Amino acid sequence: MSNFSFNLLATDNKARCGEILTARGIIRTPAFMPVGTAATVKALYPEQVRELGADIILGNTYHLMLRPGAERINRLGGLHKFMDWQYPILTDSGGFQVMSLANLRKISEKGVKFRSHIDGQEYELTPERSIEIQKLLNSDIIMQLDECINLPAPLEEIERAMELSLRWAERSKIAFNNSEKNALFAIVQGGDNIKLRANSAASLINIGFDGYAIGGLAVGEPQATMFNVLTDIVPILPSNKPHYLMGVGKPDDILGGIERGIDMFDCVHPTRAGRHGRVYTQYGSINLKNARHKDDYRPLDAQSDNPNCVRFSRAYLHHLVKSQEILGAMILSQINLAYYQKLMREAREAIMGGKFNDFAAKVREGWQRGDIRPLG
Repeated sequence: MSNFSFNLLATDNKARCGEILTARGIIRTPAFMPVGTAATVKALYPEQVRELGADIILGNTYHLMLRPGAERINRLGGLHKFMDWQYPILTDSGGFQVMSLANLRKISEKGVKFRSHIDGQEYELTPERSIEIQKLLNSDIIMQLDECINLPAPLEEIERAMELSLRWAERSKIAFNNSEKNALFAIVQGGDNIKLRANSAASLINIGFDGYAIGGLAVGEPQATMFNVLTDIVPILPSNKPHYLMGVGKPDDILGGIERGIDMFDCVHPTRAGRHGRVYTQYGSINLKNARHKDDYRPLDAQSDNPNCVRFSRAYLHHLVKSQEILGAMILSQINLAYYQKLMREAREAIMGGKFNDFAAKVREGWQRGDIRPLG
């Protein structure tokens, strides 16, 4: 008997609020999963990530298999103990990073051979090996291996990758072997072609998985294309299983995803943006590298409930960013993840109250209004 289940608590049009139950705790949905690529959410302590409202984080199979190695992490007690995060972890399959980072990769029916971007050493990642690595890491939610291609791409290339991913999904399910300790999610592929996406979804549903992810979006296509795919494909997915949009995204991507029935999101963007001087508040995106902040004594957002938005002046944060001080990355990463988790929390409350459309309109109005202009 698996320890994994999904309870749908409320819907508001297509937006959904629910709970994913795991052995390590409840994941409230819609959920944003901070990305802990190399067993760390960059520039933050684990307890900070938890205190901001994260119920689950994402670990990266590709990076962890290269360094320090899945077998080593397993010997040291598993990924949760290794990084001191005792709550749910989802690990991706490694497929996206192999396609985007690895050198001299060669894809075959068996899997993909590639050379590490770190030291050039050759590796082979198959559906079976990906599942094995994720079990060694002891993640709570395991992803099937898939082939993710950039868009735009020729139709025949999209179809080839989608069909290969389906065959890899079948092998991933066999290798998973109905583990009671973990859950296994499938990944719907098919690029920007609705027919291929629908075929992929139907085939994966027939195989049967604990959850269904939509991959291969936010890889070069316009936002409208991504939303069109979600509008047509999410309703096909089982309503009693979690819907996960992989690698997405910026706040407006996430809000649009929730409107279309997505339950789970992940992205490196909030912490990466923070490390490069871009911060998110109710006013939208603010680039603290801009010179207009250098004499601005005001805080980022005097109305925020996040002390870091009130405590430090824009001039000081601008200085930290321009000086490439570590504290700047720490503060801005904290502010961004706090904003993302607040967005999730308020979205859940709005869905439960049947007021999600009003909530989304108010959030977008704040983004449209924009950043407060400097005085005089």
